Amino acid sequence: MVRISGVLQSVMRAIRVQKWGGPEVLQLEAKVPIPTPGDNEVLLKVHATGVNPVDTYIRSGNYARLPSLPYSPGSDAAGVVEAVGKDVKNFKKGDRAYSVRSVSGAYAEYATSEALYTGHLAGKLSFSQGAALGVPYYTAYRALMQKGKARPGETVLIHGASGAVGMSAVQIARAQGLRVLGTAGTPEGLKLVKSLGASDVFNHREEGYIANIVAATGGEGPNIILEMLSNANLQKDLEMIKFQGRIVVIGCRGAIEINPRLLMGKESQVLGIMLAASTPDEWREMHALLEAGGETGWVQPHVGKEYKLEDVAKAHNDVINCAGACGKLVLTV
Repeated sequence: MVRISGVLQSVMRAIRVQKWGGPEVLQLEAKVPIPTPGDNEVLLKVHATGVNPVDTYIRSGNYARLPSLPYSPGSDAAGVVEAVGKDVKNFKKGDRAYSVRSVSGAYAEYATSEALYTGHLAGKLSFSQGAALGVPYYTAYRALMQKGKARPGETVLIHGASGAVGMSAVQIARAQGLRVLGTAGTPEGLKLVKSLGASDVFNHREEGYIANIVAATGGEGPNIILEMLSNANLQKDLEMIKFQGRIVVIGCRGAIEINPRLLMGKESQVLGIMLAASTPDEWREMHALLEAGGETGWVQPHVGKEYKLEDVAKAHNDVINCAGACGKLVLTV
């Protein structure tokens, strides 16, 4: 139980999923027990929670790792620490914080998160921006820096740079001294990516955009490609990547046929990432950089649209079907 305005409260509103299916299986329940934090967990009073494409894959039952039914969806939450477990040393009641991997589910008024997967939210950022930090920024950092081994002075191509992960990657790449090339599908998206610091932007709906990307690198191709839709682009990526370049697969929605000879001739690499596979040291590294970025101001999450908790089904539809510069979709609690 938690004490709110002097009254002990043991239940909360939360979204619950009782069966796998479409957005209609997301049900708002008013009497869900407030979770109790474990020894290494924090309990957040949630003000905003992020909606990620992976949330829809899990909800539909089409994901490699599924929770037990019933469950509350969501990984990213931002709010104020309400309580901490006995072994938590780096958070206290009243701290502004955000979670990257919620234990109890972030689509709720209260949510637990292991301290290892929780960050301190800078005062410069709103709770909605905090809810846009977790999966997008940490995925982008892991792909670009931990797996892509990006170095200052290199060139990175970010496919889908106007999406939540893409925009995060643009900001991280610029902060680390990389030249950024970005693709988007609308004039608004291209303008947004350019404003975030990309030196060149390309409309991936236009004929010949691949040739334009290669030309922008002097014919050599980018050192690194961050790929959000590998089932559509991986063969093209292999054709344009620079000698000994790295292609990091962040997203995929199906199979694709590729020519492995292109890997051999360029001694290039294709790497896959999964944020959940990060080690404790890698989590601490990500926290250190992204918390500092929030404090100094270069981490600026772009919230595309806010929804009320009861409108979660529409948010799930929009996060998959949105085209162009959507930014991060956020539920306000």
